[in-house]
Amino acid sequence: MNSRVTMGLAGLFLLGAVFFGYWGLVLSRQPAPATAPAPAAPSMVEKTTVSAEDQTRQPVVVVVRDVPPFVPLTAADLALEKLRTAPAGSLSAIDQAVGRTPWRQLSAGTWLNAQSFDSGGALARMIRRDERALAVAVDEVIGAAGQLSPGDYVDVLLFLRQDTTNLQQSAQIAVPAMRVLAVGEQLGLTNDGQPATPALNNEEKLKQDQRRIAARTVVLAVPEQLLSRLMLATQVGVLRLAVRSSEEQRLAQYWAGDQSAVSHLNAANSNLFQFTQLALGNAPRSQVAQQNGAPRSAVEVIRGNQITQQTP
Repeated sequence: MNSRVTMGLAGLFLLGAVFFGYWGLVLSRQPAPATAPAPAAPSMVEKTTVSAEDQTRQPVVVVVRDVPPFVPLTAADLALEKLRTAPAGSLSAIDQAVGRTPWRQLSAGTWLNAQSFDSGGALARMIRRDERALAVAVDEVIGAAGQLSPGDYVDVLLFLRQDTTNLQQSAQIAVPAMRVLAVGEQLGLTNDGQPATPALNNEEKLKQDQRRIAARTVVLAVPEQLLSRLMLATQVGVLRLAVRSSEEQRLAQYWAGDQSAVSHLNAANSNLFQFTQLALGNAPRSQVAQQNGAPRSAVEVIRGNQITQQTP
């Protein structure tokens, strides 16, 4: 009996050993868990494209934070950015700007050039050496119904009423081709083509346009030789600003250059009529005599600051 029990137990142990051995063999043959594929290395074509693109970009020095005027720039104020097209005259190395002092506020994101460190305000940077900025009072009629904009060109018309000192009323072009620098608070572009004031958002731009329409002053770029004439014209008669067409060519060079400036000045002088103070005695006397018939000798009578021509 004991032998039979022993043999039964041995058989059970043998079956258990076979089962666990087979189970271990099955587990050892299961496939290993799949692993995530390693990221593919960038191809040579992508590397070449990025490298070529970096070579075409040009470094430009920009201000990374607002800098007040009259404070020297430090390396912490600047950064070097690579742009596809570098602005004309922009600085290309941070060393070119470190230690230099701007004369005006520099906002974050502003790229730097030589003009960033020039002295003078907005108007001073909008005119040439032979020009002067002169403000003229306007209203809706004088200022072309409030439609003037910086950058327009205007003729300054002068109307002289008939009175005891002016025997015949007249209308004439006192100064032609004046460039509008500012209308109210709205300024145009500086000589380097950049806005004279920081960029505005849509809401601020809308408010500025509304103020421009209601502006009561216009600033003109006046050639130095015509400054006194325009000043006198604002005092002796009624002014109108006539806007010139944007299709006219070379208006920006109207008063520039030796030959063209002289010819335009002579034409402006010869067109003056009955305006002795501005014409400086060039034309009005002969024109008045021709209108009255045969030339007559005239006597110049001065009463204080009034000059009249009387024919005996």
